[in-house]
Amino acid sequence: MQAQLRQLTEHALPLTIAGGSAVTALSWLRSRRLREAIAGGVAVATAAVPEGLPLVATVAQLAAARRLTRRGVLVRASRTVEALGRVDTICFDKTGTLTHGRLELSAVADLVEQWSPDADDPRSRYLLREAARACPDPDGPVVHATDRAVLDAAREYASGHDAWSAVEEIPFESDRGYAATLGRSAHRMRLVVKGAPEVVLSRCTRLRRTSGHAEPTDVPLTDADRRRADQVVERLADQGLRVLVVARRELRSKPDDVEGAVEQLTLVGFVGLADTPRPQSRPVVDALHENDISVRIITGDHPVTAAAIARQLGIDTETVTTGTDLDKLDENARAALIERSTVFARVGPRQKVQIVAALQQAGRVVAMAGDGGNDAAAIRTADIGIGIAARGSTAARNAADLVLTDPDPLALLAALSEGRGMWQRISDAVGVLVGGNAGEVAFTVLGTALSGRAPLGTRQFLLVNMLTDMFPAMAVALSPHGASEATAADDDSMRAEDLASELADRPPTDLGGGLLRAIAVRAGATTLGATAAWTIGRYTGTARRASTIGLVALIGTQLGQTLLAGHRSPLVWATTAASGAVLFAVVMTPGVCTYFGCRPLGPVGWTIAGTSSALATGAGALMR
Repeated sequence: MQAQLRQLTEHALPLTIAGGSAVTALSWLRSRRLREAIAGGVAVATAAVPEGLPLVATVAQLAAARRLTRRGVLVRASRTVEALGRVDTICFDKTGTLTHGRLELSAVADLVEQWSPDADDPRSRYLLREAARACPDPDGPVVHATDRAVLDAAREYASGHDAWSAVEEIPFESDRGYAATLGRSAHRMRLVVKGAPEVVLSRCTRLRRTSGHAEPTDVPLTDADRRRADQVVERLADQGLRVLVVARRELRSKPDDVEGAVEQLTLVGFVGLADTPRPQSRPVVDALHENDISVRIITGDHPVTAAAIARQLGIDTETVTTGTDLDKLDENARAALIERSTVFARVGPRQKVQIVAALQQAGRVVAMAGDGGNDAAAIRTADIGIGIAARGSTAARNAADLVLTDPDPLALLAALSEGRGMWQRISDAVGVLVGGNAGEVAFTVLGTALSGRAPLGTRQFLLVNMLTDMFPAMAVALSPHGASEATAADDDSMRAEDLASELADRPPTDLGGGLLRAIAVRAGATTLGATAAWTIGRYTGTARRASTIGLVALIGTQLGQTLLAGHRSPLVWATTAASGAVLFAVVMTPGVCTYFGCRPLGPVGWTIAGTSSALATGAGALMR
């Protein structure tokens, strides 16, 4: 935005100087004194400088950030709101963002059967106990939601059996793919492992087999058993469950390297954990799609699980890419695969960064939303990083540009709508500033060509700028863009349909062709209203009276154009009314009137100025 405003200023400055030079040249050619000619040129050139332009963007961004705060969206830097208006791709970490983030153990299985966790079966209870042993000490801090879900289920459905004494723990890390605990049960050492199927199954060489009421035995894991294991994993994942494999290894003594001992494992079974989507997630995804904003899911879950959740949310699952798929490709092939994929599974922090960076290199404006420490690097890399405060990690919040105080995805729609609305407000405010000033220059050049001197004096131009530029433009920049925006900021129960409709009413924009047209329309209307009133004043009275009528019409037309841009805002109406009241007081107060080179107007003068302003404003409305 700063770059576009700078470019606009660079284009406007030569025109301003040219307008002042034209006024000076025309006055001098009409035999005016050189000093008077130069004074008129300097006056119009100075008046045409849009003084409020540097403040417009800052004021609009701060106002938008304040409104978002009332929606539970904390903005770390006001410039972030600008990028919100240009976002075309949002990457979501699934767990805790699109889903509730509260995992519950909902299924246990072996190669033959599947049970609910409350099943009265010794095999399911044994499997639950072994899965719990692979978790951290329940008396200490339990960081991962998967561990909490497993421990809660084991405590409720499989407690009261032999003691277990943990000796050493290997905590879960995304790059490792499993968690393990070395402990002592009865008179033996046992290493219990719980983790991702593709990591743990490949380290299994034996299978714990149970048959009826016979004592379980460990048998070699055959190729047929491995195929059945893959089928169980896929079946559980297709139910939308996060699947963990539970395995163990009996040891005679404590190994020197516990992590190195995670091999030659015996497969015990599988546990499935459910994390259901939030009820607001599907409407939010639908709204994003309707507004041409692409949605990507990035998760560490199994590809089948990720695809199942994506289908529930209405996200295309034609191409599901894993972290392993990305690692096999060179940079160009990886970028092409990322561009056409919408679901990414089994990815780690480094690969999340690669996904976000590749989308940015493809020319997309990317937002990344997540709540975990493994999302922090991708959040920092994205054009807009979005952290979830509720149950989210400190790393994710610290890396984010926006922080959602409540994990409600509806707040994202409000933020995107606010970002797009801010661009429109700035476009309107810049139109007020630059278009009005361009009209002043055109009116002055035309008036000088007709009469040989500038229609308005230096002090009158300063009065015009005071009443039409700074305060009305700031009011437009500060005001909500639409009537529903105040409701969006204050009503937490606003529906996704309302926010989606509001977002659709604000297409992505920049300070481009639309703004240039708005400036041209405002300049043309301002020139028409002021010139018509001033010309009629010349033929019905003195030069000072004509100048006063032209001044009133010039200000009136600009204020009318301001109301067209911000007619929904009470603040714009208030500043317009205040400017009109000040203008009336200046024109009708003796002494003050003389200071500004005016004379009090009678009913005819006010009628000429008011009619010209109204007609010019109406013409501007039709042209818009």
